[in-house]
Amino acid sequence: MKSPIAKRSIVVAGRKTSVSLEEAFWNGMKEISSLRNMTLSELVDEIDSKRQKRNPSSAIRLFVNHFKSRAHEGLCLATFRRKISNLDCCR
Repeated sequence: MKSPIAKRSIVVAGRKTSVSLEEAFWNGMKEISSLRNMTLSELVDEIDSKRQKRNPSSAIRLFVNHFKSRAHEGLCLATFRRKISNLDCCR
């Protein structure tokens, strides 16, 4: 049976290390780095510079979850604003 955790080597702060994450988090990182026009290593460097005492895998999971939830909130807010702007009372 294939493990749900994928271990990959990345460069963090100029040094090579390995990080173990579920495939969904690797995909999320790729998506976020693409949206921000940065490499995966640059994104990991940013996360690493802001993490507190968490290990890198945990910090990445929190970052991806936070990013996705904020994106979802923004999408919901945009939909809400669009619906309100179509109401007669709000024009």
